[in-house]
Amino acid sequence: MLARTIRAPICADDRWYPRDAAQLRFLLDSFFENVPTLAAQGELVALIAPHAGLQFSGQTAAYAYQHLASATYERVVILGPSHFQNFGAPAVNRVDAFETPLGAVTVDTKLLRELDAQTSIQRLDQDREHSLEMQLPFLQRQLKNFSILPVMMSHPFYLYGLRAQNECATLAHALAPLTQRDTLLVASSDLSHLHSYDAVTYFDQGLENILVEYDIGALMDYLVNEGEPRACGDMAIVTTMLTAQLRGANTLRVFYRTNSGDVTGNPAPGQYTVGYMAAGIYKI
Repeated sequence: MLARTIRAPICADDRWYPRDAAQLRFLLDSFFENVPTLAAQGELVALIAPHAGLQFSGQTAAYAYQHLASATYERVVILGPSHFQNFGAPAVNRVDAFETPLGAVTVDTKLLRELDAQTSIQRLDQDREHSLEMQLPFLQRQLKNFSILPVMMSHPFYLYGLRAQNECATLAHALAPLTQRDTLLVASSDLSHLHSYDAVTYFDQGLENILVEYDIGALMDYLVNEGEPRACGDMAIVTTMLTAQLRGANTLRVFYRTNSGDVTGNPAPGQYTVGYMAAGIYKI
């Protein structure tokens, strides 16, 4: 029998999240204590959550993951950007599990093989991407037994334009028939990254206005034509919305939106600012 391969955490360095399990649990609990309990609003198909260090975006992410309280999903497909490398096709680390201080989460290799049979998936021996890993502590706190399919996407709309559209559609049409009610989709994305609090607020509000309309064509036009990057995980968001739509979802609700200037209390002009959003996609 082959030895199980495990991806060691790269974010457990106290800059992204605490390396000590007890401290990490305490921090997560403190975030969730600040989120009001909300009634179910339909069948939850997907979440959108940020992936910055917990001191910046953790509270926002908790607003998304609070909606998994008492939920049961067998697997979670996490879609996120590749910040450091262009892998061409969607890419997945070939390990058997991802580890955090809260334990190891198994990669659904069966689903990966099924997806690879439908569309080209790049297999990686290693990666240094944080956008996928930063979702895991929240999932581990909220869900019991689940597996993951962590997928990186390399061609953001703000750099590649509508070339990204076909890649998103291809992956969504491959994913949708393979993922049903027992599978949650998660789009990992921060929003605007600009040296202006006011500009981040403006662009992120514009993005939110389009998202709640669930008009994916208008969303892609906005991402391409506004001239500023508004979401580092824009491919993840579009693919998640397309996949959810193919599964019957028709409603997107924004639970919470903020930015690093709000979190740090420093909205000064010229200050580098990053936007964060928590949202859910529902079949009503």
